[in-house]
Amino acid sequence: MTSIEVQALTKEYGGRRAVDRLTFSVLPGRVTGFLGPNGAGKSTTMRLVLGLDRPTSGTATVGGRPYATLQEPLRRVGALLDAQAAHGSRTGRDHLRILAAANRIAARRVEEVLAETGLTSVARHRVKTYSLGMRQRLGIAAALLGDPEVIMLDEPSNGLDPEGIIWIRQLLRRLAEEGRTVLVSSHLMNETASFADHLVVLGRGRLLADTPMREFIHARVQPRVRIRTTDPQALASLLTEHGHTAVEETEGHWTVHHARVDDIGRLLSAAGVPILELAAEEATLEQAYLDLTAEETEFTAHPSAPQPQEA
Repeated sequence: MTSIEVQALTKEYGGRRAVDRLTFSVLPGRVTGFLGPNGAGKSTTMRLVLGLDRPTSGTATVGGRPYATLQEPLRRVGALLDAQAAHGSRTGRDHLRILAAANRIAARRVEEVLAETGLTSVARHRVKTYSLGMRQRLGIAAALLGDPEVIMLDEPSNGLDPEGIIWIRQLLRRLAEEGRTVLVSSHLMNETASFADHLVVLGRGRLLADTPMREFIHARVQPRVRIRTTDPQALASLLTEHGHTAVEETEGHWTVHHARVDDIGRLLSAAGVPILELAAEEATLEQAYLDLTAEETEFTAHPSAPQPQEA
C-alpha cells in the first residue's frame, strides 16, 4: 500500500518559515492524527503534500512520487481541506459527477459515496443550501470517490452532529483496517484520541513528536490514583510514611501523583485504611498535548489583571 513521505520539508512565506525541515512518514493500516496549535504548519504541510503549494526545499511524496505527477490523482489520494470548496449553485450529486468524469471514475461510484456519507436524500439539493455538517459530508464523499489508498482530512468532524461524529470515527477506523493510509488533522483532542493510532505533532513548523498515541500519552503524563476515605488523617499519614504525597481535592477525594493503583491499594489494605473509592485516573491525550505544546502556541490567553475599583 501507499505511504506519505515528508523529507526535510521547508516552506517560507516572505521570510517567515511556516514549515521547518519536517521529516515524517504516514504509514498504511493506521490512522495518524496530525496535531499542533494554530500556526503550527499543519495545513501548509497538507497543501505541500497535495501539490497546492511548492516547497522552499525538501520533498513530500505519495507512494514515492510527487502528487503533481500522479495520473488521475483522485484514484490515489482523497483529500478534504476545505468544506466550502464545492460550487454552491451545483447539486451535491453534480459536484461529485464532475469530479468522477474528470478522473474517469464510474458514475455508479457517485451513488455509492452519497449513500456512504448519508447524503442520498439531499443529493438533488444545491450545495448552497447545505449546512456545514452536510458540506463536510460532501467533502468526505469527494475524498472517497476514487476509492483511494491515501485519505487526508483536515478537521473532518467540524460541523458534524453527535451521530455524524460517531460515523466519522467508524469510517476512519474502517479505512485503516482496510490497509489505507489515513492522515487526519484536528484540534479536538478527545475526538482524536477516539480514532488515532499514531500521532504527528507540530509546533511553529517543527516536528515535536512522531510516535504511537499511547506512548505519547504515557511519556508525558504521570499516573495518578484517586482515593476517597472516611479517615483522611490515616490516609495522609500512611502515604507520607511511604514516600507518597496525597493532595486533597475540592470535590472531597484525594489524588496521589506518580503512583499506580495496585501499589496504593495493597498499601491501604494492609494498613486497614477504609476505602470508599480507589481508581486510576487515566492520562488523556489533551493533558499530554498541552504539556508538549505549551511553549509552541502562537496565541495564548492570559488572565486579565484586576482592574482598580473606583472609590
